[in-house]
Amino acid sequence: MAKIKEVKVTLVKSKHGRLKNHKACVAGLGLRKIHQTVTVADTPENRGMINRVSYLLSVEEA
Repeated sequence: MAKIKEVKVTLVKSKHGRLKNHKACVAGLGLRKIHQTVTVADTPENRGMINRVSYLLSVEEA
């Protein structure tokens, strides 16, 4: 059984004043507050959200 790859994502900039779909991507990743870190599966869907709002995030391998 293969282990699912994971990525640690941290919100480093505010989501206030951003585009509606960018706020939705941040929420979809499970981030609410600045400097909050979550671990998400490294799937194409999550990668797409991370790429869209990469200017708000810090990303590292988990």
